[in-house]
Amino acid sequence: MVTDPDPAAFPEHQMTESKRPNIVLIMADDMGFSDIGAYGAEIRTPNLDAMADQGFSFSQMYNNAKCCPSRASLLTGLYPHQAGIGYMTDDLGTPSYRGYLNQTSVTVAEVLKDSGYNTYMSGKWHVGGGYGLRSPDAWTAGDESHPTPTQRGFDKFFGTLTGSGNYYDPATLMRGDTFIEVETDDFHYTDAISDEAVRMVDEGSGSDNPFFLYIAYTAPHWPLHALEEDITKYQGRYMGGWDEVRTARHEELNSRGILDKTWPISPRDEDAHSWEDEREKEWEDLRMAVYAAQIEQMDRGIGRVLDALTSNAVDDDTIVMFLSDNGACEVFLAEDTDEPNSSLFHGTTASGERIRVGNITGMRPGGPETFMSYDLPWANASNAPFRFYKNWIHEGGISTPFIVRWPSNIKSAKNIHQPLHITDIPATCIAAAGATYPSHRPDNDITPLEGESFLDLLNGRDWQRETPMFWEHEGNRGMREGDWKLVSEFPRWAPENAPGRWELYNIRADRTELNDLSASEPERLKQMSRDYDNWAERCGVQPWPIHQRHMRTRMKGRNWHINPLQSGSGK
Repeated sequence: MVTDPDPAAFPEHQMTESKRPNIVLIMADDMGFSDIGAYGAEIRTPNLDAMADQGFSFSQMYNNAKCCPSRASLLTGLYPHQAGIGYMTDDLGTPSYRGYLNQTSVTVAEVLKDSGYNTYMSGKWHVGGGYGLRSPDAWTAGDESHPTPTQRGFDKFFGTLTGSGNYYDPATLMRGDTFIEVETDDFHYTDAISDEAVRMVDEGSGSDNPFFLYIAYTAPHWPLHALEEDITKYQGRYMGGWDEVRTARHEELNSRGILDKTWPISPRDEDAHSWEDEREKEWEDLRMAVYAAQIEQMDRGIGRVLDALTSNAVDDDTIVMFLSDNGACEVFLAEDTDEPNSSLFHGTTASGERIRVGNITGMRPGGPETFMSYDLPWANASNAPFRFYKNWIHEGGISTPFIVRWPSNIKSAKNIHQPLHITDIPATCIAAAGATYPSHRPDNDITPLEGESFLDLLNGRDWQRETPMFWEHEGNRGMREGDWKLVSEFPRWAPENAPGRWELYNIRADRTELNDLSASEPERLKQMSRDYDNWAERCGVQPWPIHQRHMRTRMKGRNWHINPLQSGSGK
């Protein structure tokens, strides 16, 4: 737990009220490990690449495999079950699975606000309960089970409460605690998030207090909605197919020193057919082109935020962090043949054209009249060189790019290979701010912080995480201790829904998880599985599924088959 700051841990100029660093925390949504240029991609991300050229690039930062759980940990420094979001925003009737941030957790915004920071948020909230968009009268923003950002420590908020949706006309859009409607014909949510973030930098820079800004993009989460001028830059770029992309990214990651060259790329996913067998190559090229355009648009907005820091002369003493909430998403969106649900994804465009929901072969993705995903084979490329996807605890589900820029402290670029967990980020922000993490609030005792500050790394000192890292989501389980990782895939295809068997990997030798050592290391497996069980009991993890209705179906193998209108999830 972070207590009163140790003055010896901070440069002297940071311990004064006026020189405590500003902090900008940026999160992408459903972006894979190799989806930006600094981590191997062919996608144009000059601003994130510049951050990497000026700061630290972390090769082993882990998120929590899914939107809500990662956000819960990023905001609180706790495991998601401890914060009340062990699953998603559904209330499953038990404390660890209520679907909203509980009162025994405290957000980094609350901690920093109490220590004198101005606090801002632009983007996706998704930790404030289920929004019942099919029954809008069944919930009230701001009630006990639907806390808003301004109730959890943010002075200013612009964004959406729900998890995903139409980029051209998003549901649950708010400014402060007031719902607002899109009023322009050229609205795009990614740009709006960036616009508001720039305004917040301008406002925060004009104050005598330091500021904390959380920017939570929904890009590149489905649907594939991007600007036509960005899409055309990439059209034709992916006609070589997903295997070509995976191979090129793996080689680039090796050349940049992000990966160990001894780790082979994992085989193409068994549920991804060969490019040679693909009949709709031009349409597939377009889907990946739109996905790439979404990331370039986000990067352009990040560049505007960085420019705002520079123009306000606060960039030198501002920590900027960037990561993704989980690995790439392999979801296949089914075509909806009924009238779309107007309250969730909006049934028509601003011009009155009906929105066609689903991956409709031959239809050009990207515009407001479409609602598509890019599907498993491209997600397999986004997560190169790893296996699996969002939702799973294998490396493809939980590995994220993580870049930190802090000009006053970090003077040259460096790859950092120490393993970190997403809970460590708020712990580090609190330590850098010289703030105190509370043991109690007026009405509640507060769960002790699980994350460990890596501020020493940012100050050029040696640092190693002292405790193991753990994960659980929808029955997928895992832990990492030192070089060893225990992981289990929940077998949804099994009628008994029993937990999957444990696999064991030496991550130092085999980060792509191709050599399961569970049979040759029985004692290690037994000890680690006991440690996992103890953690699960301590953190309130329940056997999955808690309710049968939360078992999602598949088309085949690992490829989710989702009709977003029927699921009502936005997940």
